[in-house]
Amino acid sequence: MNTIVSTRNLTKRYGSACRVDQVNLTVYEGDVYGFLGPNGAGKSTTLKMLLGLAKPTGGQVIVFGKEFEKNRRSILSQTGSLIESPSYYGHLTGLENMRVVQRLRNVPDRNVFEALRIVRLENHKDKKAGQYSLGMKQRLGIAMALLAFPRLLILDEPTNGLDPAGIGEIRELIRSLPQRFGMTVLLSSHMLAEIEQVATSVGIISDGKLLFQGGMDQLRNRSEAHIAIKTQDNETAERLLLGQGYSPVANGDYLTLKGLGDPQIAEANRTLIRAGIDVIRIEERQKSLESIFLELTGRERSL
Repeated sequence: MNTIVSTRNLTKRYGSACRVDQVNLTVYEGDVYGFLGPNGAGKSTTLKMLLGLAKPTGGQVIVFGKEFEKNRRSILSQTGSLIESPSYYGHLTGLENMRVVQRLRNVPDRNVFEALRIVRLENHKDKKAGQYSLGMKQRLGIAMALLAFPRLLILDEPTNGLDPAGIGEIRELIRSLPQRFGMTVLLSSHMLAEIEQVATSVGIISDGKLLFQGGMDQLRNRSEAHIAIKTQDNETAERLLLGQGYSPVANGDYLTLKGLGDPQIAEANRTLIRAGIDVIRIEERQKSLESIFLELTGRERSL
């Protein structure tokens, strides 16, 4: 797979505070890469450095196989972005704002109307942007980022201000971009559910450090599925299973067992029944992505 974005020990300090600490991102062509972390984790700062909006204290940014600092203009000509909040002229209409960006990006009229249609602003294009709702302003910012139909699209919290229906629409749009337009998408979010539903790859950052990077399947595989068994007499059941070579662990009203296949679970159940121990419930449990996140960060902090 072609690498679209990579960073090498990317670092950003503000005085004595290290906001981004030797981050090594890898975003492959056709990915929807979810950059996940709590507010203040360093997501926006990292994305700003990818776009030349903040100068790294150390490290290197490589986009499309080229060092950013030496190829800034050609890289940015193939990149669209929305960072933190949309920029617009409030006294101009949505269409007029798009025309301003059209001149800067030197793209045809059809791009303007297609981008407005994609974010469902075509019926509001003649309304002044200053009168837009927060969600409409966010849609306008996304339309501006899409205007040149870039190879790389960078979106910072793209569903901010959107209602549930709007969030669903933008989610579907982002998922479709690689196949429809050949785009690679890098988006940040502090919402686990958002990343889980849209991303093919994920990077988890906290306190400026990249704690995990890989495919969504790799993250889910860390969930460590286990079996929970509730019996009429857990103490006796635990001793019996230990004697049969199992490794049950008492956990509240349940005994938990890891690494068992279906035949082993069935045999454990038969063992308990033959011993006259009533089995009340057998459940398969997995850690949620939120639990995995909290384990990775080593703290219980809200996303």
